[in-house]
Amino acid sequence: MTMHVHILGIGGTFMGGVAAIAKAAGFRVTGADLNVYPPMSTQLQALGIEFVQGYGAEQLDLKPDMVVVGNALSRGSPVVEAMLDRGLAYTSGPQWLAENVLREKHVIAVAGTHGKTTTTAMLTWILEDAGLAPGFLVGGVPSNFDATARFGQGRCFVIEADEYDTAFFDKRAKFVHYRPRTAILNNLEYDHADIYPDVASIRRQFNQLLRTVPGAGRLIVNGEDAELAATLGMGCWTPRETFGSSQGDWSARIAPGSAANRFSVLYQGQEAAVVNWELLGEHNVMNALAAVAAARHVGVEPARAAQALGRFRGVKRRMEIRGVVDEVTVYDDFAHHPTAIETTLEGLRARVGSARIVAVLEPRSNTMKLGVHREQLAPALRSADRAWFFNPPDLGWDLPGAVATLGDRARFGTNVEALVKGLVDDSRPGDHILVMSNGGFGGLHDKLLTALRARK
Repeated sequence: MTMHVHILGIGGTFMGGVAAIAKAAGFRVTGADLNVYPPMSTQLQALGIEFVQGYGAEQLDLKPDMVVVGNALSRGSPVVEAMLDRGLAYTSGPQWLAENVLREKHVIAVAGTHGKTTTTAMLTWILEDAGLAPGFLVGGVPSNFDATARFGQGRCFVIEADEYDTAFFDKRAKFVHYRPRTAILNNLEYDHADIYPDVASIRRQFNQLLRTVPGAGRLIVNGEDAELAATLGMGCWTPRETFGSSQGDWSARIAPGSAANRFSVLYQGQEAAVVNWELLGEHNVMNALAAVAAARHVGVEPARAAQALGRFRGVKRRMEIRGVVDEVTVYDDFAHHPTAIETTLEGLRARVGSARIVAVLEPRSNTMKLGVHREQLAPALRSADRAWFFNPPDLGWDLPGAVATLGDRARFGTNVEALVKGLVDDSRPGDHILVMSNGGFGGLHDKLLTALRARK
């Protein structure tokens, strides 16, 4: 008889990915969420996975064999209370994945504060292009695949290894469940202020991850990151390779004037490959070095990996061009941490030269809403000619005061409509408008493009 799993929080990128993998592995899959919207809704419908809106207790009348609980669910939710009262079997998404899928695979985990999704997508594409048919679970939609997850036919499984907590009943980081044989550590900074009091607490979770990587495995570590060096100092039992822009086992030589879309990959100082690709920015070169190094650990030579990267089309919502109207280009990007905002802007600046860059920012992540990074916001935006901020009345901290050093370059809107009107009035041909948020931003991108067309 087919085992039935019911997934709570199925509309999230991670849990929706778990659903797709469970379906491919032969399980009967149903689910629920408060809101399910594209790309997850279309992905679930295409797979024929039934889901309901809301977290009412009646959905448990389906009598699933296992309830898989997403980390958005908490005590007090009717479905959670009913699940506990009825004594149903339940687990978390990461644990379900570990026990039912990952145990049989060579797991390659990609961890770090920034670049996880892009690096995971790059590495998956390298292995796919090399014929290894990997399974994967990515926290975004890689343009080369048009799905966030798949079971895979080969022995490798590439997973974005998130340090966010697992579930209401398991406060460890998700990634401690994955038991990787190859692990990439991209970088480590303070984030997720809603669950971690300080960077030391995140470092401890990263060290937990290191404790699970076998001695016969491999660590691919950013050699320029002091927090990662401190983490390794807490205990490391696995051979490591380092990568860095100018030094380490893996480094890069960026072609002058290329905006980093052409570079040589150096292994221990010797040229191993040359990459010509669509992406830009030194942060993506770092991501590429990590992916090339990890791919080599599972048998793909650097030159072969570089060829694949030449055909890599990025990840949706990572500097994705949403439209061009009247010579004004509108981009969508997921950046929401000051470091990601800064590197994204620097990458765009390298591409567009002296053209005007207009940054539009929504302080939406839990860390941003708490105002943790407010001191770093203005410096992170220095590459922008103008910065527009969504400043809702209920933000809880003084956003204009925090970015006062930007002077006249900073503009504010208390709602999406005000932002759209301000942006249209302010924009001129040749502008590059970079919209940054880790959410939907109230449909700002499409509203802005529509308003620009109406003006034209």
